[in-house]
Amino acid sequence: MVPIESVVTKFPRMIRDLSKKLNKKMELYMSGEETELDRTVVDEIGDPLMHLLRNSADHGLESAELRKERGKPEVGSIFLDAYQDGNNVVIEVRDDGNGIDTEGVKNKAIDRGIITPEQAESMNEKEIIDLLFHAGFSTAKVVSDVSGRGVGLDVVKSKIEALSGEVEVKSKLGEGSTWIIRLPLTLAIIQALMVDIGNEKYAISLGSIQTIEDISISDVKLVQNKEVINLRGTVIPLIRLNEILDIPSKKDSQDNLIVVIVKKGDKQAGLVVDELIGQQEIVIKSMGKYINKCKIISGATILGDGEVALILDANAVI
Repeated sequence: MVPIESVVTKFPRMIRDLSKKLNKKMELYMSGEETELDRTVVDEIGDPLMHLLRNSADHGLESAELRKERGKPEVGSIFLDAYQDGNNVVIEVRDDGNGIDTEGVKNKAIDRGIITPEQAESMNEKEIIDLLFHAGFSTAKVVSDVSGRGVGLDVVKSKIEALSGEVEVKSKLGEGSTWIIRLPLTLAIIQALMVDIGNEKYAISLGSIQTIEDISISDVKLVQNKEVINLRGTVIPLIRLNEILDIPSKKDSQDNLIVVIVKKGDKQAGLVVDELIGQQEIVIKSMGKYINKCKIISGATILGDGEVALILDANAVI
């Protein structure tokens, strides 16, 4: 484990250079440089972070004149915060700039033929923002050495996902945007809950589990044709893992449900499993390039008796 400091020390200078190059006033504020991560992750995380900071400087922050008109301070602020959250490290890149113009993104995507006007009609804000991660997509009007070359957020996303992490975007037009990167603390060994689904064993990382509940069938309700439970005042969607994984369940349809409540940021979901086996420390083995299409499986582990158990990625399931 090494502190993330070794990567972020070069960013203040980069922002000063960009400030001159783009002719915008901006300041970088950093916190949590002492947060520690697996060395392999720290080596790989520099480029994606640099990309997001350049993005904030070029696309996010407005010119000093426009900021003045909007009643904002002339000097734009970019924040880079790192902190630990359970078994993850969260790195946030925020700016107080323009935010993401979802209409502009939508129109650009239609122009480029990525989506049809009909698809655009039915897309929600999150789906539109996700278009930014499409390969070759750029909203820059002019190609410069800072942006507009189309090698953009798709590279960031694939790099973070290769490290078993994920990227999330929150944006408010006129107020700024936040890019949230979640990364596992260590890539090799995790504490996991072993569960049975049908005749197969699966592992769920303890870092994403909140509680385990015994729910009676009568407490399961339908909202918009999806199963939910009301747990201590919070409505939580149910995900039946045997349906997602296409495994026949061993349990009778009238039995109580064993529900593992998992959390990703501020979202929660209840994963329905057949049986709990117990907690175990497992070594993650990569699935290699053959099976990288399956998002909900993040790897495999070999159990004490030689059996292979797949590791479920709770973040992808939610």
